[in-house]
Amino acid sequence: MADPEAVTHLRAEVAAARLPPLVVAAERVANTVMQGVHGRRRSGHGDAFWQFRAYSPGDAAASVDWRQSAKADRLFVRETEWEAAQTVLLWRDPSPSMHWRSGRTLEEKSARADLLLLALASLLLRGGERVRLTPGDRQAFMGRSALPALAAAMIRPARAEAGEVTLPRHARLVMFGDFLQPLPELQALLSRYAARPLRGQMLQILDPAEESLPYSGRIRFDGLEGEAPLLVPRVETIRSLYAERLAAHREGLSTMARAAGWGFSTHRTDQPPHLALLSLWQALAPS
Repeated sequence: MADPEAVTHLRAEVAAARLPPLVVAAERVANTVMQGVHGRRRSGHGDAFWQFRAYSPGDAAASVDWRQSAKADRLFVRETEWEAAQTVLLWRDPSPSMHWRSGRTLEEKSARADLLLLALASLLLRGGERVRLTPGDRQAFMGRSALPALAAAMIRPARAEAGEVTLPRHARLVMFGDFLQPLPELQALLSRYAARPLRGQMLQILDPAEESLPYSGRIRFDGLEGEAPLLVPRVETIRSLYAERLAAHREGLSTMARAAGWGFSTHRTDQPPHLALLSLWQALAPS
């Protein structure tokens, strides 16, 4: 049996070797999304002009822009951009099951998670947000130039923190994983974060074979997390039951997320990554 420390070290070396291309790929995915959406500017306290809007009852008289109002027959309020940065925590599933793919033309789930995490971070950093990896990392990254440093931090072992880490108000959490663990384990994980309190998004990343179970005949399935091997004489006979179990598990995840006030979405590694990124980006947009 392979030494776990040696396997971890090898994976770290492989991850380090692919960092520059990964950053470039993440920027490319982020650019695809950025071309189709507006930025994350928000109305609030600040000095930078954002927009004019029609006056509403209750607006302070000092907020009225009299010069703009003089050009029309109604009052206009001058809004400025909210400059207070929000902290977004990014979490990725460390489970061994993430290091799997059903075909050579597909990415491992862990690789797709890394790509989407960095692409989302790129959008957030461009929007002036603070980004932090979790768990066990107090370092906050800010500014578009911080993306390579964030990528490098992803391959470092998470540092154990002494006591609870203080999180800023209004922080958000985005979780990337396959979430195939038993629902009680996932509920415990989600509850720890939701109690902070944090608002969040969960993105379940699966290989297409994990959804369709496309195999036929006699197949031996080897577990990636210490499970005993399972020999199925005719896989096609259990396909419908498998689909039911997966749907029930996914509904359980969605229910847990809704109960915590979070969002839940899914993504397959044979789908374009920008589709999942766009969904996350819109979900994180301020209301």
